[in-house]
Amino acid sequence: MTLDAFEVIGGQRLSGEIVPQGAKNEALQVLCVPLLSSSKITISNVPQIQDVVLLVELLEGLGVKIERLSGDTFTFQADDIDLVYLNSAEFLQKASKIRGSVMLIGPLLARYGKAFLPKPGGDKIGRRRLDTHFLGLQSLGAEFKFDPDLSVYFVEAKQLVGTYILMDEISVTGTANVVMAAVLAKGTTTIYNAACEPYVQQLCKMLNRMGAKISGVGSNMLIIEGVEILGGTEHRLLPDMIEVGSFIGLAAMTQSDITIKAAGIEELGIIPRIFERMGIELVMDGDDIRVPAQEYYEIQSFIDGSILTIYDAPWPGFTPDLMSIMLVVATQARGSVLIHQKMFESRLFFVDKLIDMGAQIILCDPHRATVIGLDRRQPLRGISMTSPDIRAGVALLIAALSAKGRSVIHNVNQIDRGYQFIEERLKNIGAQITRI
Repeated sequence: MTLDAFEVIGGQRLSGEIVPQGAKNEALQVLCVPLLSSSKITISNVPQIQDVVLLVELLEGLGVKIERLSGDTFTFQADDIDLVYLNSAEFLQKASKIRGSVMLIGPLLARYGKAFLPKPGGDKIGRRRLDTHFLGLQSLGAEFKFDPDLSVYFVEAKQLVGTYILMDEISVTGTANVVMAAVLAKGTTTIYNAACEPYVQQLCKMLNRMGAKISGVGSNMLIIEGVEILGGTEHRLLPDMIEVGSFIGLAAMTQSDITIKAAGIEELGIIPRIFERMGIELVMDGDDIRVPAQEYYEIQSFIDGSILTIYDAPWPGFTPDLMSIMLVVATQARGSVLIHQKMFESRLFFVDKLIDMGAQIILCDPHRATVIGLDRRQPLRGISMTSPDIRAGVALLIAALSAKGRSVIHNVNQIDRGYQFIEERLKNIGAQITRI
């Protein structure tokens, strides 16, 4: 029997140190880079989560030689790829489970001239179109076909040729896919309106160490001079900024003193500032963040006294992956806040669970929710609930850990997709959590 639920006894104050895993969203990009080279590539700080495990299995199926050097360090060598595997039932089944499988398209197209992919899976958080990926690849000279009956994408190109590409949206994975295709294209590619998240920067720096010629890294205009061949490299993933933000929210909600070790502070952008606007104290010590226990935290207002609005935006704006955490944190704050989830229309649909727990939330529409903070006058109460996606799942877990009494969270395989060994790590700082 699969253990797919957490039993949580809430209301406990936690304390201690916790280390964030390697960044999930970076891993799903850079693990596909070895397909661009026949040389050996070493990648460390790889998170052991379901999405990454599935992607590694897909790479193995394609013939990539993979060796595990330690718990989080792997070598990859793609010197004998089996493209026939793309047509197998196993590939179709595994690739359709994770959205990260779409990152295989750019490298396969660049090096082998064709790619084949079933419609990828992932969180059900609203419409997540792939047009940006394919429009960019078409601009480089690829031919694209979609079979609606099989829900399968076909992409093919005899020779990719560099060009000017104006991205129709600031897509992290779309930018990454086009970058990986363009590094082996003939001529120069300019990508304007490119995503500039730390994950994309990491990808570009890794490719440059392999011999690619990418300039403008960190900006929204990337200029890529195509090369004929790429070599090997060593690469270490950043700490996961979403885990860092989740642990900050956990500490605030449970009135706990928690230190987040090796948090990658320089790559967090405005994330710490937004938590501070929620009234949460953060103490920076080198690359560690200490969140001291607070009896209460008060939401700041705008300068003119109007209610604070927190909204997501492409980097360097606030990441949409932490909007669920901010909403939960607001439930016990002093004051009110408008949470405006602009980028995905279904990510707020877990608020009914929080309302059942006693939170005061008005869901204005699929994109906006107003939270009236309880100011700890009454704790949330434990209930039975289901995790709809990775980020909402962890937000509900934080709510349960702060709540009075027993909660049961079902469908925690969603949480496992993005957070490694989460119950063991939480137990180590005092949480009462059991997988059932």
